[in-house]
Parts: sequence; structure tokens; C-alpha cells
Amino acid sequence: MAEPVAVAASHANVYEQIDRLLVNVSAYSGPKAALRVQTLGGFRAWCDGNEVPPTAWGREKALHLFQFFITMRRQYLHKEQIIDRLWPELDIEKGDRDFKVALNSINKALEPDREPRSEPRFTLRYGLAYGLDFENVWLDTEVFEQLIAAANQTLLDRAGDADYAIACYTAAINLYNGDYLPERRYEDWTSAERERLQLLALNTMTTLANLLLDRSPLESVRLTQRVLSVDPVWEDAYRVQMRAYAAQHNRPLALRTYEKCVKVLDDEFGVDPLPETTDLYEQILDNDL
Repeated sequence: MAEPVAVAASHANVYEQIDRLLVNVSAYSGPKAALRVQTLGGFRAWCDGNEVPPTAWGREKALHLFQFFITMRRQYLHKEQIIDRLWPELDIEKGDRDFKVALNSINKALEPDREPRSEPRFTLRYGLAYGLDFENVWLDTEVFEQLIAAANQTLLDRAGDADYAIACYTAAINLYNGDYLPERRYEDWTSAERERLQLLALNTMTTLANLLLDRSPLESVRLTQRVLSVDPVWEDAYRVQMRAYAAQHNRPLALRTYEKCVKVLDDEFGVDPLPETTDLYEQILDNDL
């Protein structure tokens, strides 16, 4: 089924904005990448501008292998290591056969018109080690991290452009549509990457919410609510939310946010909030903020 025009246009607009933001980042693959892959919130792939339909992969093991390559990014692993991680129940002979079939299916899915015996564009082999050629791949998780790194570097520069940092953080959060490869949430080889990216996303949302306190406290509240819906004990988010409500002159909600923080931390860990959180509460209580 063809992608709806409005959805396709929204993807194009997001990509164009990111291309502009990262134009000076040498590691960014940018518009020249022939393969674009989405992993956050659900897996999708586009090759030369056309979405690769789910049926093109043929076998589930081909999709497993491709997503494993994406998860490993620029690491090239020995075939036996890959088989052991993906299909540990298979013996050596069947594992080798299934690996070859899966790799061939990946190449067919991404390059259905490739000439026989010609080198594939995206999968690479070094001896018995395999991986993807990331010179040709635009991967949302990698771009997500590049946007955050660009924003962080800008804020470290005393003469840095806060507008640019905010734009990069916002674009990164817009890329974070949900958990990493939710289709593989029960696979051991995705869990560490999923948790790492989630923590990075929550920290980025909190940082952006703090940057927007003076410009848009309502957006700061929205971002911190999103953080706390995922991790209710993220104390930094409570402090930013308290400041955001105070900036809106909504003292009752600011105080209620602190009370919720106290209860959640006590219920989960049996601890009190950090001193800086309590100090902020007292400032709001005394109308000193």
C-alpha cells in the first residue's frame, strides 16, 4: 500500500529540517544516503525514496538479521557470533544455511534489480565478519544522537546559539516516536540499546523543557509530563515542572507537583527528594521565585 501523501510529506519535511540543522556535521550521512531506516516507535525502511514493503523481506529471519545489523551499527561480527546471538537453538549446519538465506533475502529486499554476482550496496563482508555499510544508511537513532550532540556542543560554547540548540533538541525529540524496535522488545540483543536510547530521550526532553522555561512554560510542562509518564521518579523533571508552573503564576500546581514527587519517591525508594528540590518548593511556598 502506498504511503498517504500527507504522511510522506511530513517525513520529507522532518528530513529536510534535519538536513539543514546538521549540514556542518561531517559524520551526518544526510540526503545522499540511499537507505533510510526508522527504528523508534516501529520499524520502517525506505530505499532510494521508496518504502520497502514488509513482504519484501520474505523471511522473518531476514528481518531479524537486518535489524541486528542496525543495532550493532558499525560493528562487524563473525558469522558464528551473529548466529549465536540471533538463533542460539540452531546447530552449526542449520545456522549457517539460515544465515546465508537471510542475508540473500536482505539483499533482494533492498536491491530487487541488482545484477547477479555484483556486490551488494548495503551489506558488507570482511572475511567471515558481516555488517552494514553506514556510508549509505540514514538511521534515525544515529541522527537522534547527532542532533543531541550538536545541541550539547552549542551550549558548551559560550557564544553558542541557544535557538540552534533548541531546534536540534526539538528535532531529536520529534524523531523519538517511541521505544527502539518495539517489535523486538523481548529479544536480548535489543534491550540494552532500547534502555540507553530511552534514558537519552528522557534527559533530552528534560534539558529542552528547562531551556524553554522563559519562552514557553506550557511546552516545558508538556515535555516534563511526557518524561514522568515514562519514568515517574525522574526528579529533575519535577523541578523543571515546578518552575514552569511558577512561571505561569500557578503556585498551587507547582506545590502539588512537589507533593507528587515526595509521594512517588517515598513509594518507590523510601527516600526524600534532593535538597535542591525541597529548596525550590520552599521558594515557591514563600513566593520567592
